[in-house]
Amino acid sequence: MSATATIQNETFQNLLNELNIAGYEPSANVQALVAVESRFIKDLKINVGNVLNNAQYLDKKEAVLLALAVAVNEKYILLQDAFTGLAKSAGATDAEIAEIIACTSLMNTNNVFYRFRHFMQKDFYNNQPAGIKMSIMANPVLGKEFFELVSLVVSSINGCEMCVTSHEKSVLQHGSSESRVFEGVKLGAIIKGLITVLA
Repeated sequence: MSATATIQNETFQNLLNELNIAGYEPSANVQALVAVESRFIKDLKINVGNVLNNAQYLDKKEAVLLALAVAVNEKYILLQDAFTGLAKSAGATDAEIAEIIACTSLMNTNNVFYRFRHFMQKDFYNNQPAGIKMSIMANPVLGKEFFELVSLVVSSINGCEMCVTSHEKSVLQHGSSESRVFEGVKLGAIIKGLITVLA
């Protein structure tokens, strides 16, 4: 292995260390990147570090909880476990972590349902009561603004235009800013990209 490849491998190992991931078996994607001395490993490490540690409009706990929602959404247990540990280290409670899981599950339900309505654009479907129980949205332990931000990030990943539009509006109505929304969605995109490489 060349010196450059070794550095890239060290860069990747440093990324794993920062995410508190131990015993990782490199995926075929990681092996392919390291084998050709891809500069993308460094880019990935910088991008992940920036959204988790250097966010301007999200504190550390919020950033890691959003990352956890992405890991839950993508069903990637390795990162779900890592982000759960990091969230607890940042002060997240068991109730907050459970609510991230519940919120992500609810958004998966809503994203499919409302995306279908949006695609069909038929009065019959639009006029039927949804009948989907959503009591956790009424008084979330995470607070209404952050719950809506998590909902927005997950909906962005899942590609539901109706949900994205609705939750973006709600986040702002609850006192947030477009800068915070932008940072949250960027975080979701980067963690999604991280999972593409790791899995």
